Amino acid sequence: MVCWCGVQVMGEDKPMNAADVVALPRPAADYRLPYGEDPLQFGELRLPVGEGPFAVVMVIHGGCWLAEYDLGYMSAFADALSDSGLATWSIEYRRVGNPGGGWPGTFQDVAKALDYLREIAPDHDLDVARVAVVGHSAGAHLALWLGGRGSLDCGDPLRGHNPVAVNGVIALAGISDLAAYDAPDGCGSAVPGLLGGVPAEMPERLRRASPIEMLPFGIKVTMVTGEFDSIVPASQARDFVEAARDRGETVNTIEIAGAGHFELVDPANSAFGAIREAVRKAVER
Repeated sequence: MVCWCGVQVMGEDKPMNAADVVALPRPAADYRLPYGEDPLQFGELRLPVGEGPFAVVMVIHGGCWLAEYDLGYMSAFADALSDSGLATWSIEYRRVGNPGGGWPGTFQDVAKALDYLREIAPDHDLDVARVAVVGHSAGAHLALWLGGRGSLDCGDPLRGHNPVAVNGVIALAGISDLAAYDAPDGCGSAVPGLLGGVPAEMPERLRRASPIEMLPFGIKVTMVTGEFDSIVPASQARDFVEAARDRGETVNTIEIAGAGHFELVDPANSAFGAIREAVRKAVER
């Protein structure tokens, strides 16, 4: 059954776990490009067949914002999107446990990686007027954060003086409310490391870092959830949708019936078609 603003899509019968995701294929990118001087400040660019200019999807991996997890598990997902005619820019960034990771380095990195698209666009025929961001789990938190970055104060160093505009965000199992994220099987214990302190004691950082606090965005947002996701509960999407509605915005939702946390990034899963279509809608002006 498919309908926007509440899509329900059937997933696969066998639930995926973290080991299944680690075992996903890792197709090579067309280019590996540094967007900064730190070894972790780089992105993998994949270009579709044909002539540009190409719309761009920035892909942000998850893993509780922790150094133990990298962009590799999203390679097949990014590759499948590029096969559908979209350029993909899958980024690495400093995470909690890396020098400079956490507050504010993690946020500065994803912002810098997005804005770097302007620099590489001429050489790779990219259309920076058609940019969407898709992230998974903690990476979806960062994707949502980029969607709301323009609402930060003009003098805020996290915002930057001229951020690349994002047309839309697709949050796959997205963490939208850092203060309310305490899922026992999830990454809640990593939030203090990301913020540099306990959320309740960091109201100013929460205002600048938690997407639900940054509404309204003024762009297209789709929250994708798995019916049986115990790592990022559906309340994170539901509460974000309600908060957006209170501020006059509509957020699309897709629920993957029978899915958990990891099916959302497997391009071989039957739900990928609906996710790909959401990405294609998000990237357009």
